[in-house]
Amino acid sequence: MTREDRDLTAAVPTLEDVAARAGVSTATVSRCLNSPGQVSERTQQRVMSAVRDLGYAPNFGARALAAKRTNTFGAIIPTMENAIFARGLQAFQNELQTNGITLLVASSSYDPDREEDQIRALVARGADALLLIGHDRTAQTYDFLDRRGIPYVVAWVHDNSVRRQSVGFDNFAAMKALTEEVLARGHRDIGVITAERAGNDRARERFRGICAALADHGLDPADLLVEETTYSIGNGAKRFARLMDQTPRPTAVLCGNDVFAAGALMKAREMGLRVPQDVSITGFDDIDLAGIVTPGLTTVHVPHREMGRRAARRLLALRAGEDPGPGEELETTIKWRHSLGPAPA
Repeated sequence: MTREDRDLTAAVPTLEDVAARAGVSTATVSRCLNSPGQVSERTQQRVMSAVRDLGYAPNFGARALAAKRTNTFGAIIPTMENAIFARGLQAFQNELQTNGITLLVASSSYDPDREEDQIRALVARGADALLLIGHDRTAQTYDFLDRRGIPYVVAWVHDNSVRRQSVGFDNFAAMKALTEEVLARGHRDIGVITAERAGNDRARERFRGICAALADHGLDPADLLVEETTYSIGNGAKRFARLMDQTPRPTAVLCGNDVFAAGALMKAREMGLRVPQDVSITGFDDIDLAGIVTPGLTTVHVPHREMGRRAARRLLALRAGEDPGPGEELETTIKWRHSLGPAPA
C-alpha cells in the first residue's frame, strides 16, 4: 500500500476519495452509484473498484434528507412460496437496479392485517414507492398512502372499473377462456381446486370466470365441485383426491394455479388414473413446473417478467411526478400441453 493509499484509508473515505482513485469526477461517481445504466461499463468498473478498495459506503441517510427520498422501493407479496411472484419480482428488481433503486420485499402470508402493518412499516422506513399485489385491502390503507403521498402500483390484476395505477391481466377473462376450452371438449362434470378467495381478488376472479363459462353453456355453476385450500403441492393432491371421491366423479379438474395442478397430477398417478384419458387437469400461471410434470400441463401463460418490468417503470415515473397514463392490461394466452383431453366416453 502506498502512502497515498494509507492517507485515504486512515479516515472514513468520501465521495471525493473515490473520484480521485478512479480518476473521474464526483458527479460520475454519483451516477455510477445511483444510475449505473447512464455510465459506460468501463467507467463503472473503475469506480466500483475504487469503492471496494477504499471501503466506501454512501451516506444514504444524509442523501435522503437532502433529496427527500431514499431511493428505496418496497414490494409486499402474498407469499414467498409462489414462483410466480419470484419471477415477476426479479424483473421488477432488475429494472429498479438500473435506476439506482434498492428493493425491500415483505410477505403478508395472505393476511390483510399483516399487509397493512408492512405497508406502514415500509413507509415509516422511507420507502419512496410501493408495489402491491391485487386490489383487496381496506379503504383506510389506500387513504393512508394517498395522505402520505406514496406512489404505488397494483400488479397481477387489471380491472377497468378500478381507478388505480395497475399493471396486470384480467384474471376473469383468462380463466373463462380456459374453461371454455374444457367445455368444448365435452366435459360437464367439473371440479375446481382454488386458493382461498377471501381477500384474494385473483382467486375470486378466476373462479368467477369458471362460473361465467358454465352459465354461457347453459350449465349451473352451483353443480361445480369446489375445493378451496392454501397454496402447496400437497394440498393440491389432497383436494384432488377428495374431488375424485365425489359422485359423479369429475372428468376435468380446473386448478387455480400450477402448483395445485402439479399436486393433482401426482395424486392421479398414485390413484391409477390416466391423464387425460380418465381425467383432465389444467393449471394457471405457466411457471417452469408446468413444463416439467408428466404429462405437461395445459395452463394459462401469464407474462410475469414483462409485468414486473412495466410495474417498475410505472413506479419510477410516478415518483418523478410524471403521469404514466392509464393502467396497462397485459395479454394472457393458453399454453397447450397434454393434460387436457376430451371427456371420457
